[in-house]
Amino acid sequence: MSEAASLIVISAPSGAGKSTVVRRVLAEVDRLRFSVSHTTRPPRSGEQDGREYHFVERKAFEALVAEDRFLEWAEVHGNLYGTSLAELEQARALGCDLLCDLDVQGAAQVRTRLSDAVSLFLLPPSSDALERRLRGRGQDDEAVIERRLRNARNEMERFAEFDYAVVNDDVEAAVAAVKAVVAAARCRTSRRRETAQAILRTFRAG
Repeated sequence: MSEAASLIVISAPSGAGKSTVVRRVLAEVDRLRFSVSHTTRPPRSGEQDGREYHFVERKAFEALVAEDRFLEWAEVHGNLYGTSLAELEQARALGCDLLCDLDVQGAAQVRTRLSDAVSLFLLPPSSDALERRLRGRGQDDEAVIERRLRNARNEMERFAEFDYAVVNDDVEAAVAAVKAVVAAARCRTSRRRETAQAILRTFRAG
């Protein structure tokens, strides 16, 4: 793939089913890589460097920030997290598009940095459905659930900042919709410019 790769950002409130949808899309779409973020937090049990995150020391992370090597980064609960430009460069070298799982703040930073990035917001069908999903996971206490619901409302109020919005009321339909967004991104004129120019030259040749 000689033309520039697409960067596709997907955001969603906690509990909207983003992880499930992303796993399915990555498994079913060729030439699509998942962006592995950098972080300064220590690995948790079972995590592997380069799979869940690129685990680095704070000084190394700060050096990358100083060198402007991040598409986006932020400090969360005392730890630094960021999406390296190297992820996009590696995807392009391999002829792949890059899928980033980011919060709304990170997505906004990416859109500022790369005007041709494609962004998608995944919505739950309702607040009640989201609350049922959060409680059904059995992972959080009441205070955490209430905080996640408040955050979800604030995040969803920013859905119009994104290029696409997909409602995850049915996983199969949501996966199909996200795959359609990837296909649309690959058909942008900016992605097809070289191919179109080559075809146009065949018309001029006569």
